[in-house]
Amino acid sequence: MGRPRLPQPVKFFTGLLYGSAQDVLDRVREQLVDALGPIDYASPEYLFSLTDYYAAEMGNSIRRCFWSFERVMDPGCLPEIKIVTNRVEGVFADSEGRRPVNLDPGYLDFYKMVLASVKERAQKIYLSRGIYADPTLFYLKGRWHPYEWSLPDFKTAVYDEVFQRIRQIYRDNMRSLQPGDVRYLPL
Repeated sequence: MGRPRLPQPVKFFTGLLYGSAQDVLDRVREQLVDALGPIDYASPEYLFSLTDYYAAEMGNSIRRCFWSFERVMDPGCLPEIKIVTNRVEGVFADSEGRRPVNLDPGYLDFYKMVLASVKERAQKIYLSRGIYADPTLFYLKGRWHPYEWSLPDFKTAVYDEVFQRIRQIYRDNMRSLQPGDVRYLPL
């Protein structure tokens, strides 16, 4: 009989979609650092143009970037982190609920990248508190690969360098990990 054991810690990050609200990003960063700890990597900005899904909220010149967080943590924290990022989005939303920034938290380890979602779909795995895990990329033979269901921009490989860099930082985190460095949820 197998016995439950603590999972390997993971590297959390958030993807950000935003329009012209650059001033809001500084305040979003402050709130995320307060809640999740220091940011150890900020990616370049990428033009987000494969869909106009967010245009009504953010305008037509939408950009995406990624921030990773310094501490490695229990992957079971994904629902809690998604709830935190939703709360931060809400702080900056207008009276009609339009957000100047959309936060997509997730984590990666050596083998996969998983996003958090509030939407149920066939590939998504329910975790808790209304949050699903959405497997988005897997790592094989030195590079990231999308799944058939991955979001269109993740299928383009445009972010591969970003996730390679975050993976390298994660590798360094794991090499320097000391007992007590990881916050685990109780088994």
